[in-house]
Amino acid sequence: MSVTPERLARLIAGLDPEGSGDISESITDAVRAVPRHLFIPDLGLVVEEEGAPYLIDRDLDPATWWDTVYSPSIIVTQLDDGATRLDALHGDSTSSASAPSTVADLLNHLAPEPGHRVLEIGTGTGYTAALLSHLVGDRGEVTSIEVDPAVAEQAGKNLAAAGCTPTLLVGDGARGAPDGAPYDRVHVTCGVRDVPYPWVQQCRPGGVIVLPWHPGYGTSHALRLVVQEDGTAAGTIEGFAGYMMMRSQRPIPCQSPPPGKERRHYRTALDPRALDQLGAGADLAIGTLTGLRSHSVEGHDEDSAYVRVFVADPDDPSSWAVATWRPESADHRVQQVGDRPVWDEVLQAYAQWVRWGEPHWRRFGVTVTPEGQRVWLDTPDQVLGST
Repeated sequence: MSVTPERLARLIAGLDPEGSGDISESITDAVRAVPRHLFIPDLGLVVEEEGAPYLIDRDLDPATWWDTVYSPSIIVTQLDDGATRLDALHGDSTSSASAPSTVADLLNHLAPEPGHRVLEIGTGTGYTAALLSHLVGDRGEVTSIEVDPAVAEQAGKNLAAAGCTPTLLVGDGARGAPDGAPYDRVHVTCGVRDVPYPWVQQCRPGGVIVLPWHPGYGTSHALRLVVQEDGTAAGTIEGFAGYMMMRSQRPIPCQSPPPGKERRHYRTALDPRALDQLGAGADLAIGTLTGLRSHSVEGHDEDSAYVRVFVADPDDPSSWAVATWRPESADHRVQQVGDRPVWDEVLQAYAQWVRWGEPHWRRFGVTVTPEGQRVWLDTPDQVLGST
């Protein structure tokens, strides 16, 4: 079996699922020119929002493998940093072939041009490095850095099979690659909470940095920054982009309270689902004002269905809270652990977002400086918070 015109047409059509027409012709041409199947292992794991995860096996079911490779699917290529086999079906996804539509969207925001020098943070399978090589050139223009040696080794083999020769490095992408600086573009393929300043230092004034920005609370965003003459970078949120977190910025797992530190239980009339469904504008306000992270879990136990919203201090694993919604309850259970009243802070930040007039996510922006990053509303002068 091989790439059929029908499969390739399906992949191209999936780059712009809403039919906006925003994806540039050069990026479409790059996706058409770079064979995605050269970057997908014979055994891959497909994890979708609905339904159980399942394997695609090129040897056992080649038709399904080829159809999935040339589809909008995310294909996980590593679990638990390689500690768990893919056929276990469950674990933390730590490397993958991202959804082609998300790849195209971020490249569209990056707007790479022939001759640009590009630093890619997170080689992964090597697919995006190959696309970049097609877009800007393949004579030393692209440098890609990967933290996982095994992932980097396989990416090198994939790129060689595709006839691409970017400069490949193994190391912590947060440090960038200063030997190749200055770059015209920095392209990031892992989730980032705090934008590392070396990326700004290593990008020329007027250069562009595009990254999946995940401040912690709620969803993840596509952030586009432009480097300024004063050595800062500033920009706005362009949309959404969910990626696995950079390893050096992964959140610390929550801890059970130590002896003598009991959980505090109380009830609230506020439906916790409301705070999980307010939208990205509220998420950005809450995350900026509190610095907290959150996630939600839906399930069913012996009592009934439930939704649990978890909120935690990303730097103190002993401070967290969980609020549980059940359909039959007029009020809802909240547990808080640790010295920091994280749930109360979330409620206060939500109230502040309302007082601001419930601003939409498109009104938020970020400035990165040597001292850290500032989140602002409408203009860089209207700072809401800093980290």
